[in-house]
Amino acid sequence: MTEPTVGIVVNPASGRDIRRLVAKASVFPTAEKANMVQRLLTALASAGVTRALLSTDLGGISAAVLRALRTGRNAWPAVEFCEDPLTDSAQDTTNAVRRMVAGGAGVVVCLGGDGTARVAAAACGDVPLLPLSTGTNNAFPQLREATVAGLAAGLVATGSVDATRRASVLEVTAGQRTELALVDVCGASSPYVGSRALWEPAQLTELYCTFAEPDAIGLSSVAGQLCPSPRDEPGGVALRFAPLPEARWIVRAPIAPGLVVPVGVRDWRALPVGEPVELAPCGVVAVDGERELELRDAPASVRLRADGPRCVDVTAALTEAASRALLTERNVTDDGHLAHPGRTRP
Repeated sequence: MTEPTVGIVVNPASGRDIRRLVAKASVFPTAEKANMVQRLLTALASAGVTRALLSTDLGGISAAVLRALRTGRNAWPAVEFCEDPLTDSAQDTTNAVRRMVAGGAGVVVCLGGDGTARVAAAACGDVPLLPLSTGTNNAFPQLREATVAGLAAGLVATGSVDATRRASVLEVTAGQRTELALVDVCGASSPYVGSRALWEPAQLTELYCTFAEPDAIGLSSVAGQLCPSPRDEPGGVALRFAPLPEARWIVRAPIAPGLVVPVGVRDWRALPVGEPVELAPCGVVAVDGERELELRDAPASVRLRADGPRCVDVTAALTEAASRALLTERNVTDDGHLAHPGRTRP
């Protein structure tokens, strides 16, 4: 039987983009990311995971975990560090996730924002992914306490529960380049990628979403308020923006933390799986809230696919664990005697 293994990849740069300046977004410091990893490890051990693969970084996160390991006071799984050469770029996440998959990880937990989750999803293949939010715009990663997420990841990795769902993705193609988005694809009139982040509604032309939740943050929040589309349904939603004087609807949307602005919408429609859509001429295409593709007169198209990453459903995993008493043991026998003398429970 394969040793129960979970991979943990942390983006040390997540939560540090320009939206810190334009929207007063929160910051996840290195110390908190390191603490989250340690809470994950504690929970994984409680769920029966005996081996953990951890990414390394130049920001001090893996170093903090190593210092905690050397104290010898933690009941953690055996920790192995993925010591690939570091580039201080998204390639580090790709390399770490691939190494974790090759090393037998039953679940990969990634700490970052939508961009980190997108990179990890592209590398994890069919291994379940559990993205935790430590970024700026976090429509796809879950804002969860790491301890609870670790229990769910451990239950899935050990085979105790089967609590995963297949996410949809958007495939956007421009020339010879193809990108996948977990949340949204947006056309914008700005001519250059620049600082990547989008925060000026006047530049937006059209938006395609895999899902649109009313309580989301980021560009998908526009659709989430106007035409909600649940993430557990296969279809998505498409809409076209408009200048405020010409808009049919004006949505006050939280397009970034601390930034609620009026956004004009011309029209919207449901986006079925598999339908290819040509994007209107624009300057750049943003993927999951960050400008990625400079079109330079090249045509671009987008289509919704139902074969995205398998994701751990934390609520479903722990609900099943409760119904089957997987994290519970009986401490008193039917005749009223303690099953384990010398040990009591409240």
